[in-house]
Amino acid sequence: MKYKVEDLRVFAESLFLASGLEADKSKAVSDILIEGDLLGHTTHGLGLLAPYLTELASGKMSKNGLPEVLSDFPAAMVWDGKRLPGPWLVLRAMEVAIERAKQQGTCTVVIKRSHHIACLAAYHQRATQQGMLIALHCSDPNSSSVAPFGGLDPVFTPNPVSFGMPSSKQPIMVDVSTSATTNGMTNRLFNEKKLLPAAWVMDGHGKASADPAVLFAEPKGTILPLGGMDSGHKGYGLSLMVEAMTGGLAGHGRADPLEGWGATVFLQIIDPQAFAGLKAFERQMDHVMARCKSSKPAQQGETVRLPGERGLQHQALSQQQGLQLYPSIMPALSAWAEKLQVSLPQAV
Repeated sequence: MKYKVEDLRVFAESLFLASGLEADKSKAVSDILIEGDLLGHTTHGLGLLAPYLTELASGKMSKNGLPEVLSDFPAAMVWDGKRLPGPWLVLRAMEVAIERAKQQGTCTVVIKRSHHIACLAAYHQRATQQGMLIALHCSDPNSSSVAPFGGLDPVFTPNPVSFGMPSSKQPIMVDVSTSATTNGMTNRLFNEKKLLPAAWVMDGHGKASADPAVLFAEPKGTILPLGGMDSGHKGYGLSLMVEAMTGGLAGHGRADPLEGWGATVFLQIIDPQAFAGLKAFERQMDHVMARCKSSKPAQQGETVRLPGERGLQHQALSQQQGLQLYPSIMPALSAWAEKLQVSLPQAV
């Protein structure tokens, strides 16, 4: 079923408010979750709302307070997120980083002990609309499901990397995991007794598989690094890069005691005006984008898309015609709506 975007926004915000989350945090988290679904990331949109409410109810996600600034240089900061809602922390860090980047060309904020930050692509347009580049990466030191290339024992989470780049036309938005798939996708397909599109996981004996059930069998399997069985050394290297930029720079990560579902975050904003200028940047990117779009399609009837293009099309269509939620989302939220005495949104 489809719902008006604003109705879903009000519904999500009302659930957070009823759970005791402060108003500014309720709005920030709701906005980012909605944006995730608008861009088509159904495992990292409102599908996270029920788990977030569970974390709030248990006290594992902090309901109020501010991050602690641990280190503050003009172009570099480290925050202790104190397990506050991840989307609120990232949006707050973006405000600071964008303002400082306008003054000095760039600013990086690293956040330790954040809660989960949802869909990384959901933040990109807030930077690109101001002519800024954004790099946003994260890891979760509290869990592991991805083995290093050549190994069987998990060390990493899927460790997403993301970049948002402006142009004179549409932003380029890259949001990919350093593993072949994500925990959210494997969990969903396992619960639905479905297979992955390809052999993106490995069983506990080192054999590649498309069945997410191998992750829950004994001996437990793992998610393969990006590149799979033949070139997974590439994803392995990228995972280590993210660990360095998050846990390494934060001084807090896998070497520390577990605290529960969360994130260590690397955010960097770059202002092209401090380099060759925004117009020069857009000229170069527009040319490369045009070359990509005009490349002869490898498959008849298909076209070459830019990263984020399909999501932007989905966003525009959903704003006009209503947002189609993944079938399992609203049933999971109905119980919370009843518990917190919040009215369910009406389908379009």
